[in-house]
Amino acid sequence: MECSQLITNRYSTSFSMGIRAFDKKLRGPIYAIYGFVRFADEIVDTFHDYPKAALLQRFREETYQAIEEKISLNPVLQAFQQTVHEYHIEMELIDAFLDSMEMDLHFNTYESILYQQYIYGSAEVVGLMCLRVFVEGDDALYQKLKAPARSLGGAFQKINFLRDMRSDFDERGRVYFPGVDFTNFTIEDKLQIEADIKRDFDDALVGIAQLPKGARFGVYLAYVYYTKLFQKIRNAPAHRVTKERIRVPDSKKVMLIFSSALRNSLNML
Repeated sequence: MECSQLITNRYSTSFSMGIRAFDKKLRGPIYAIYGFVRFADEIVDTFHDYPKAALLQRFREETYQAIEEKISLNPVLQAFQQTVHEYHIEMELIDAFLDSMEMDLHFNTYESILYQQYIYGSAEVVGLMCLRVFVEGDDALYQKLKAPARSLGGAFQKINFLRDMRSDFDERGRVYFPGVDFTNFTIEDKLQIEADIKRDFDDALVGIAQLPKGARFGVYLAYVYYTKLFQKIRNAPAHRVTKERIRVPDSKKVMLIFSSALRNSLNML
């Protein structure tokens, strides 16, 4: 688990912040999930001088082998397979995630159906994997919270797409939002995307309030961080979104921790 924790801390301050707010018993499995998804994401996003398709296929095969044999010499896959077995994470979720990573090797633009498929596989299923950990075997609660978990994962991913529009286009030639021309990103485009994200956030908050106590604050903290980032993006003109990566300063993140902790302690979620 330590390797996956290092990966999480290195690549995502926001998720690291949320994970540290979980009950201690939940942290390792969530680190394991993040380490797994980050590993695959790095293959398709950064291994530009190497055969990405072959490497991703190898990673898929090694994932299946680790789960089947319940052991791996790769520390990231070892932690992930342990989590898969302990929390009964479905192979359908893992396949959907890896399929979305493969889509990044073949598509630079996404029409509506492909976009929904990509959001499901790259983000919503990650929320479902985490939900399996949070409910600790309570399948009735898992079924009840599936839709909000998917909404939260989708909201996070769509905000990432807005935040990273320039780098996705300049470095990888990608535009994820259907019908959007990066070179002519209009206020109408931006407002339509933001309305979709707002619906996701509204649906997700209902589910966050029903999470088990050990997971609720950590998920809420990630929600608060992303809503603050979303607010900054909403306040920015469309042309700024295509020119710079909008972020929340670390000092502001500390303030969000304290304000969120107070709301959680007062049962105000």
